[in-house]
Order: sequence, then C-alpha cells, then structure tokens
Amino acid sequence: MTLTELLDTLDPAAPLARRHLWLMDALRWVRGEAEDPQASVGRVRQLLATVREDPAWLNRWHRWWARFLQTVDLTPLLADFGFAPRTAFLSELGHRLRRKLLPGTPETSDITDLFGLLLPSRFDVRWLQALDTRTLEELRQVLLSDTPAAPDAQVPTHWQATLLDALVFCVGQVSATGFASEVRGRMSHEERARRAFHALPVQVEAVRRSALRHGARSGQVRHEVDKLRRQLDVCRVAAQSVYAHLDEHGVSVGIVFRLRQLAERILRIQQLLDCMLADQPDRATAALLADLALLGQDNRSIRALIAHSSGLTAAKVAERSAETGEQYITRNAAEYRQMLGMAAGGGAVLGLTTWAKFGVIALSLSAFWAGFAAGLNYALSFVLIQLLHFTVATKQPAVTAPAMVAKLRNIHETGAVRRFVDEVAHLLRSQVAAILGNVGLVVPVVVLISIALLQATGAPMIGADQAAHVVDSLHLLGPSALFAAFTGVLLFASSIIAGWVENWFVYYRLDSAIRYNPRFTRALGAERAARWAKFFRDNISGLAANISLGFMLGLVPAFAQFFGLGLDIRHVTLAAGQLAAAAVTLGSAALVDPGFWWAVAGVVAIGPLNLVVSFYLAFRLALKAQNINDVNRSLIHLALRRRLRSHPLGFFLPPRTEVAPPAEDVSDIEAAWTADSRRDAMDEASRRWAEAYLARTADGSALADDPWERGIAGPSAGVPDTTGVPATGGASARQTDPSTP
Repeated sequence: MTLTELLDTLDPAAPLARRHLWLMDALRWVRGEAEDPQASVGRVRQLLATVREDPAWLNRWHRWWARFLQTVDLTPLLADFGFAPRTAFLSELGHRLRRKLLPGTPETSDITDLFGLLLPSRFDVRWLQALDTRTLEELRQVLLSDTPAAPDAQVPTHWQATLLDALVFCVGQVSATGFASEVRGRMSHEERARRAFHALPVQVEAVRRSALRHGARSGQVRHEVDKLRRQLDVCRVAAQSVYAHLDEHGVSVGIVFRLRQLAERILRIQQLLDCMLADQPDRATAALLADLALLGQDNRSIRALIAHSSGLTAAKVAERSAETGEQYITRNAAEYRQMLGMAAGGGAVLGLTTWAKFGVIALSLSAFWAGFAAGLNYALSFVLIQLLHFTVATKQPAVTAPAMVAKLRNIHETGAVRRFVDEVAHLLRSQVAAILGNVGLVVPVVVLISIALLQATGAPMIGADQAAHVVDSLHLLGPSALFAAFTGVLLFASSIIAGWVENWFVYYRLDSAIRYNPRFTRALGAERAARWAKFFRDNISGLAANISLGFMLGLVPAFAQFFGLGLDIRHVTLAAGQLAAAAVTLGSAALVDPGFWWAVAGVVAIGPLNLVVSFYLAFRLALKAQNINDVNRSLIHLALRRRLRSHPLGFFLPPRTEVAPPAEDVSDIEAAWTADSRRDAMDEASRRWAEAYLARTADGSALADDPWERGIAGPSAGVPDTTGVPATGGASARQTDPSTP
C-alpha cells in the first residue's frame, strides 16, 4: 500500500473495527520491510511532510483521533499493560496461554488487546527508540496536539490527565500488594513498623491535587513528586525484606511473582512521572511506548514467565542441593577410601535390586504395573542405601555440582578461583571412587546370587534368551548411549524434585508441626515426635530424591512405550549387574563372544554419560542461581584447563600425602574476574574484550599493561559498563537524543 492510498482510506465515520484496521495498516506501512529502524523513521518524516500540506486530511485526522480517544481509554495501557489481571502465577500462565493460542480482534475498545495488534513485532521497539527529538516534536504538534480540557492553562491536558489516572491506578495496585497478608506478614519487623505502604495513597493524591490546582508541570507538583519517589523507595526496601524471610523459611513462586509485579509497577510509576515532568517529555513517552511494545512481546513468552518467577526458587533448590552435596565430596585419601566403602555398600544393595528386577520381569505384568513394580523396587533400594549411609555414584553429580558452584559466592576473594579448581578435582575424584565402589561390588554380588540360585534351583538368575537380550541391549553401538544420557536427565530431575520438596517442607514448617502439633505429640509422645521431626528435616531431601528417581526409572520407560517413543533407561550400576547375570548364564562362551565385550564397552560408556549429563544440567542451574556471567565462566574454564595440564592425575586419584602439591598461579584470572555478575549474557564489546584477554593469557603474553593487572576492577578500566542499564529498561534510561552525537 502506498502512502497516498493509505491517507485516502482514513474515515472518521467508519465502524470501530475499520478504524482500528486503518491504524494497523498505517503502522505496517511505517515498518516497511522491518529491517532498518532508520528507514521507518524516514517514513514517519515522509508522512509528516505530506500531511502538513493537506489541511483537509488533517481535519479528518483530528476528527478520527478525537473519536478514537472517546471510544478507547488509554489509561489501562499505561497502568495495567504487562501486569497479570490477578497477581498469581497460575493466573498469568493461563492468560499467556490464551494469548498465544487464541487470535485477537481489532473490534475492541480495550487498548491492552488492541496494542498487541498495533505493535506486534520486536522491530517496533527498535524504530520507536530510533525516533529523534525533532521528529517526536513534529509528530506531537502535527498529529497529536493536545489542548487543556478547559480554557485555564493550569488545567491538565487530556494526555496529562490520563497520566495522572494511570499513576493513581498503579499506586493503588502497589499499595494493595504491600497490604496483602502473605507479603505483609513476611516483611521484617522494622519495615512493618514503618508502615511504608500506608502513606502511598495519601502522597499520590497530593500529586493529583497539586496538578489540578497548579498545573501538571508546576513547581508544587515537582515537590510532591519528589516526596512520592522517596516514599516509593521506602516501599521498595520494605518489599525486599520479604526475600530474607523466603530465604530462611522457604520460597513460594506465588509470592516471588507478586513481588516481581510490585517492583515492575514501581518502575512503571517512575516512567509515568518521567512522561509528565521530564525535560523532554516526548522522548520519555516514546521510550515508554517502546518498553510497552517490548513488554507485549515478552508477555507472550511462557518460558520467560517461568524463568522470572522460578529464579529464586531455582537458587534455593540449588542451595538445598549444595547442602546435601557437601557430604559426597572427598578431599583427602582417608575420605577417598571412605567413599569407596560407601559406594561398595551401595553396589551390594543394588546387586539385590538387580535380582528383584529380574523377578519382576518374570511376573509378566502389564506395562504400567511392571513399570510401577520396577520403580517401587528401585525406590526401596535407594532409600535403603540412604538409611544405611551408603551411596550411588550416579546420584551424586546433581547435588555435588551446586555444592561446587556455591564456592563461587565469594569468588572475588584472593585464592577463591584456586579453591574452586581444587573443588572440581575433589569432585571428579569422588565420582571415580563412587563408580569403582558401585561396579566393583555389584558384579560379584550378582555373580554370587546367580551361582547360589543355580546350585539351589538348577537355574541361574535369568534364562539364556534373556541373557542374550541383555547383552544385545547394552551394545556400545546401539541406543545405550542415548538412553544413558536420558537417564542423566532423570537423575537431574530427581535432584530438582528433592530441592523443591525440601523447600516446600521448610516453607510450611512441617518439622515444627511434627514436633509440636498436639495430634502428633499425643500419638508419638514428645520425645519421639521431636526425633521424627529431626529425622524428616535431615532426610526429606534424600527421601524425595530417591523415591522420585526410583519411580521415574521404572515408570518413564512404561509411559514412553505407551506413546511409542522407545525410550529406556541405562544406569551404570544396574547395567553392570545385569551384564554380570547374563555372563553367569552364558558361561565361558561369553568370554569369546565379541558381542559380550561390546556390551562391556557399553557399560563403560554408560557411567560417564550418566555423570556428565546430570552434572552439566545441575552445574548450569547452579551457575544461573549464582548469577555467573559468560565472561567469568570463560575464566573458570581457563583455570580448569591450567590445572588439567599441570596436575592431570589429581582429577582421578587422591593425594598420596596430606600435603597438597603446589598449585598453579591463577592470580591473573582472579584479577580479570568482572564485577558485573548480574548479567547472564555479554554485549559484543565485552565479549571481544574477554576473548582477547583469554587469548593473551593462554599464549602467556605479558599482562603488565592491562589495567586489570593493576587492580582496577571496574568499568573505568576499559571494560564497557554494563551494570548501569536497568534490567527492564525505562524512560529514564533513554533520555539521550539519538540524533545528537
């Protein structure tokens, strides 16, 4: 559509849907090919130049615009767009699903529905931000001229009145969230005593009255706005005190979601105030519209909602796992031998588990009940291993990775990077010991059980056909590698379930309920109730992990079979036990069968895949929970490569003496650790700097001239400052005119 055709179709008397469709066509014409924002800015200038010379069209436009303002209230766009209708996570999840699945209609007077149709792409954000001050001023003067509602110049214009209404609505929502019992009850005692949210409605009413009496940009309004901003800061501090309570007593996704909504509404209030009082209100308004357009895109994302609302929960889950994982990391030869013993005990129990599994298979149950019985067998075995203080190698990475990343909390301290590399070496040694102990005992236990059954009943643990099937299913070149990686995902999932259950247990204070609830104390007695409470508080995470893992290992293949996916599980200790049972059945012929040795190679490959996948997923979660950015992750990898080159055996064998070998120098890496740990992604300039730094370090080049080596760790040292950009944007972050140098 050409500009002339577009302008000719403007009709103020058209029905509602046709008027809105014309506005959609106009914005589509401005976008053009949606490749260059400056091209869209040029189209806006072309539109202004054309209509400025056509008074008849301007008359039609002003009548169209007046009718638009009569039928569409802009206040919900400014006050409510981007916020959940109900401040609950599940409500917003359902709202986003409806927006993704159901089409919208332009036949609506709801601006929040219409806005997504008018600015549907991320390119709209770019060209709105690219509008320069001169173009914005012409746009307001030619198309969006706003006059006071009354002849008195002190009376706010229609736009200013809309801003004031949106301001009142936003402040009302902030106050309502602050007054909510689940938020108010978790504030610190000091913040509750300050009653920060009580004064907000009074202060915003003072702003509104001053604007109506003296004008929206008067000195009296600015004075009241300053007081409102200070009160908002007090409210923000009060809301932040809730996180300390959640950190101590368990995290609720619903409360975290409400707090995030509150923080974003406070930011919206600041943006509305900028639109009303900024030195360049046109630029502030364009920045707000760009933010709203971006918010409209983000609010369609299910992933973003889950990531934002579950971020604190993920951090708490990682912390719970870290507390559990500390006991599985060996740091000296004595602990290494102790780990071997614990793993050997776990292998012995899993030998009995293997026997029970083949017994379940012999029952020939239906797929679901066979999976349920297998899951029950696994779950009981894992719980028994936990209660006997034994260990299973593959369950460790999902809890030891968060424990390792927890060492990064104080990474800025001298020697912290070296201690972290030491922790990685300790962890890998622990995994080697656990696998050796598990496999080293599950095989002889299964062999002994098979021989005993053969002597007692005349038949081994499994028949010849089943033994041949076991050997074939574990073949290295078969799907075992894929199934082993999938099992690693289940191992990680069990650690997430464990962390969530423990957080739930702590959040609802169930240990206190077990200890003091009259029903429990009457039935158990006070002392026994206290022991039960302590037992569950100490073991709830392990019980949840073991039970969930057991049933997932049993039931997931059954459900996958129902859907025809063909997925199965490959657990290294269980696989080794099954292969040992098959070897007893096949006898000495297995030793000369190439297929058997391919199966042995498959078992050898299953172990590392179980460990690597579960460890990688847990490590990524823990890095996100600790807010370790890409630059610092690259520096961690560099430090690990140095240790691998200097002491490779330290990752697999314990130290022969209690005196640790001399560690490599990582002072340059510690000096280069960036202070901006809040960003998960680097901008291009930071990435180029990091790559150049790592290249110089890897080549052994001199770093004496690098400002980081002189102890300057901040943006002034030559690294682009990325810490000062608000995470959600905002009008105040973009007051600079892009048309000026």
